[in-house]
Amino acid sequence: MLLHILNRSPLDSRVPEQALISMGPDDRLLLIEDGVQGALPALAVHFDGLEGRLFALREDLASRGLLSRCDKRVRLVDVADFVTLTEEAERTVSWY
Repeated sequence: MLLHILNRSPLDSRVPEQALISMGPDDRLLLIEDGVQGALPALAVHFDGLEGRLFALREDLASRGLLSRCDKRVRLVDVADFVTLTEEAERTVSWY
């Protein structure tokens, strides 16, 4: 299992699309920085099919005032959980 770390919003970049194309069936996707905009209900549809494998960094959502607007399909993680995700992964791939 690979952990894909995405810091780009699906609103202004094709990087999220490229990340999805490269993901395997067991890979996980973590939204960080501006990528957490993808955790909003209107944008989470870009990540359909990742149920249980789509994560967003709580601190980045909170710093952008988006925490209460997070889609229910997105699993929130804190920095400690971020570390755990990286430890569980065979390797990580960062998408910028």
